[in-house]
Amino acid sequence: MGAPSPWVARWSHLVPGGGRVLDVACGAGRHMRWFAGRGHAVTGVDRSPEAVDAASHFGRVLQADIESGPWPFDGERFDAVVVTNYLWRPLLPALIAAVAPGGVLLYETFAVGNETVGKPSRPDFLLQPGELLNASVDLRVIAYEDGFLEDPARFVQRIAAVRPVGSSPRYSLESQEAN
Repeated sequence: MGAPSPWVARWSHLVPGGGRVLDVACGAGRHMRWFAGRGHAVTGVDRSPEAVDAASHFGRVLQADIESGPWPFDGERFDAVVVTNYLWRPLLPALIAAVAPGGVLLYETFAVGNETVGKPSRPDFLLQPGELLNASVDLRVIAYEDGFLEDPARFVQRIAAVRPVGSSPRYSLESQEAN
């Protein structure tokens, strides 16, 4: 299963104590395990039955195809939304909206340039420069990086951003459907 992402571990102290954590494309649940071990209520979502089975040891896990099916958490808010090594651009507004006031977004995935060192290499799976910053405009950015990491060689963008208390997301599925 592996250790949690160093980025997620580094910024996990931003998650309110005992808060609800959503791990998107959770895989076997390495981040669910990390947060459950720190007293958080964890929820994961993945389309793989094997991943759901493995991750279910750490909390609630939904099996859902979030790329072609409905977002299963519409209207729910979490104290942390965690995403690593996953990008589906149409979902970005829903992910940001799922961050509760006072909650944190911890996101890390591949960026443009990665095609020069390995996979993923398709533009659909690589963030453009500043793309996470633009998607997180309603959040207070605590930390952001966009660059090359050596071991293993990869280009990434990553962000730790908090929704200010007293603010609400501007996005909802209803507002998207009206457009």
